Amino acid sequence: MYNLLNDLSIVEVSSFVASPTAGLYCAQMGAEVIRVDHKAGGLDYDRYMLTNEGRSLSWENLNRAKKSVALDLRSGEGRELCVELAAKTGQCITNLPEKSFLSHAAIKAAQAEGTPDLTSVRIMGWHDGRQAMDFTVNAASGYPLMTGPEDWDMQTAPPVNQVLPAWDFITGAYCAFAMLAALRHRDATGLGSEVRVPLGDVAIGTTANAGLMAEMLYRGSDRERLGNAIWGAFGRDFRSKDGVRFMVAALTAKQWAGLVEAFGVTLPISKLEAEVGVTFTDGDDPRFKHRHALFDIFQNVAGSHDYKALESLMAAHGCTFEKYRTAHEAAHDPALVADNPMFGPSPANPSGFEYPAPRSFANIPAQQAADPAPAPYLGQHSEEVLAERLGLSSGAIAKLVDAGTVALSDKDR
Repeated sequence: MYNLLNDLSIVEVSSFVASPTAGLYCAQMGAEVIRVDHKAGGLDYDRYMLTNEGRSLSWENLNRAKKSVALDLRSGEGRELCVELAAKTGQCITNLPEKSFLSHAAIKAAQAEGTPDLTSVRIMGWHDGRQAMDFTVNAASGYPLMTGPEDWDMQTAPPVNQVLPAWDFITGAYCAFAMLAALRHRDATGLGSEVRVPLGDVAIGTTANAGLMAEMLYRGSDRERLGNAIWGAFGRDFRSKDGVRFMVAALTAKQWAGLVEAFGVTLPISKLEAEVGVTFTDGDDPRFKHRHALFDIFQNVAGSHDYKALESLMAAHGCTFEKYRTAHEAAHDPALVADNPMFGPSPANPSGFEYPAPRSFANIPAQQAADPAPAPYLGQHSEEVLAERLGLSSGAIAKLVDAGTVALSDKDR
């Protein structure tokens, strides 16, 4: 964690992935992120997978370095406290519907004179108000029907969904950026902003940014399935003599030259060039068009060497490659985790399970990042935040707790 945003406080009222991710990224850069949940936990509080103690590992990791306030968000008084907290803070990230109690207008109406003009970032489903989740907008994106073995028929073969909720994470990152952009605007003009980011628009907009939409309109047809080959360039998975699968990519002249040298295939490639009348050093186009013949040449070499030998050769020639790992193997891989300075110790997790946790993905060479902060217990900071932000006395907070409007830490649940 860095202290680049240590003068910024954000109220986050959210669930699942995209909205908590936006708050997480701000917290990792030093912002005070106050997550407000219903007193029994939000919709994602018990999200699979749970430890034996009943703690969600997903919730625990998406809410690191945040403070937790637990209110009865089904009651009028609890909702009023949430709105007042967002209004006095001046910054809010949420995925609650715009027509909910936490609308931009409702928060702004509760702001006192002298409070920074409200800046809110709201994650929506689709731009027209329809509901959406990562797994449904992905179905609309076109990607699942481009994924799968090359010999699968485009019209009759099933779609292949991605396991990673990528659109959620991209949306979360975009929302963190949008919040900071809106705050920069407020610093310059004094004017806050209501920013709405539809998850579906992030997905379809990303396909457009990637050139996929223009490609579809230009070519007038769908893209074929490619298996594990890289679209428009040279790259695919190969299998070594000892059965290790690994991925290689050669998108630049240097990468291509290194791969040819590492595999020792100069002669067969020269022969292929003469046969098909191309020069593979000319770029991606000839390498992609003749990929099947090239794949056969490289697989022939890969299949006659153990992976360790291939790994040594590829590393020596500056190739871009990586061995396939299971997620379990990746979590135990020293190069990825134990020896990676991005990770630090995290012994104080609510689950009681100690494991490495990531710091900020960005690193600042001139600064030492702090160790990863744990997620809070639900309601752990209710008393502290309500006292500091709303000026409530300990007696007033105690009455709210007795009335069931406010909940304190669930550490001993």
